[in-house]
Amino acid sequence: MILPKNEKIIIVGAGCFGVSTAYHLLQRGYTDITIIDRSPTLPAPDAASNDLNRIVRSSYSDRFYTELAREAISSWKDHAKWGDTYRESGVLVLGSSESGETYADESYKNDVALGALVEPLNDSDAIRAVFPAGTPTAPFAGCAGYLNRSGGWADAGQGMTLLLNEVKALNGKVLPGMNVIKILRKDGQTIGVQCSDGTVLDAALVVLAAGSWTPSAFPELDLGRICLATGQCVAMVQLSRKEAEIYKDCPVVLDFSSGFYIFPPNEADIVKMAIHSAGYTYFDEANGHRMISTPRTLTSDPVRGLFIPKSVVRDLRMHLKNVYPDLAEKPFSGTRLCWYNDSPDGDWVIGHYPKDESLIIATAGSGHAYKFLPVIGRLVADLVEEKLESELITKFAVERKPIMPDPSRTGQVKNLDLYQLCTPEDLMIPNVVSGQSR
Repeated sequence: MILPKNEKIIIVGAGCFGVSTAYHLLQRGYTDITIIDRSPTLPAPDAASNDLNRIVRSSYSDRFYTELAREAISSWKDHAKWGDTYRESGVLVLGSSESGETYADESYKNDVALGALVEPLNDSDAIRAVFPAGTPTAPFAGCAGYLNRSGGWADAGQGMTLLLNEVKALNGKVLPGMNVIKILRKDGQTIGVQCSDGTVLDAALVVLAAGSWTPSAFPELDLGRICLATGQCVAMVQLSRKEAEIYKDCPVVLDFSSGFYIFPPNEADIVKMAIHSAGYTYFDEANGHRMISTPRTLTSDPVRGLFIPKSVVRDLRMHLKNVYPDLAEKPFSGTRLCWYNDSPDGDWVIGHYPKDESLIIATAGSGHAYKFLPVIGRLVADLVEEKLESELITKFAVERKPIMPDPSRTGQVKNLDLYQLCTPEDLMIPNVVSGQSR
């Protein structure tokens, strides 16, 4: 049954899925939309959708995501709406092979087929030539890939703030500092939510978009088969203004063979890098999450919540050396465990909870949702209006049985060992110089 547009809809979570969904529903004439979020300030400081930057790429081996990313990029270019949130620096995609069967190769085919401005780079000389003259880069020996000029990066926090403001301008209600502890149900159907302060909010429809907190915050939904909270390791290097001038016109570098990626410096002259990997789980037994991976952030641990494993600090510096060797000689100015909600196959979860038409699960960004901020809520709105294509209903179903693992990720999931986290000293002294430890 299609929901009347004056019915109450509550969206739990003010991240990428939640805010975009609210925006698209309001655009379609729904009049009673409320976003609630646990964080007293929005965008939430520890949310994956609130960060220095996020890659905006159409380079996917799955043509559906390539098409949707191309649509999102068209929206990002609307300066009147997004300002300078999106920076079209280009994305250097590495990881091609002679066999033409890697993730990067399949991505190249989709980019070409859908009209992206791409240039094949078949050797190290061609790769180095895409960087501005005088940029000190590694030799890229044995590497191949392509440059997608129809891509770049977005200021993640700025994009979230702008869309939150749009939601408010459309008379959507945004309630920060409201921690939902229970989905209220009657006769198997959702009828609202209860917050930790005792507040009860009734609703004809609840959209659960709580990101990496979804499995642990709502264990009764038993989403562990399709959702897993994983910490992804990020590091930053603070440049001087003079140093930033050298790298400011570089493309985003994304190596699918290793998962390593790095941005050009932002306005604060910070270079951010990370590894797109299977990540780390954390089981917070003290808070009753012995069986469910739970985000561990600066909110839950203000002292060490941003630290990453020492081994990853070394890995990041090694990969950095293979792109920008001069920067590998500099200390890291900070680190972060950025928490994703991953699905086993890398596809999002956008679907009605089994046998409950009044509860929609919209999550499992799997580390690649932010670039779709302008359009991802359209998919949820289509589901609300029973317009979502049948193949997408199957693709994103809560109860689907994933067959293939996420092809874009590297490594195996590891459990976070708190005794092996880095210290400030690990960041200040480069661990890898000329292939040797100091």
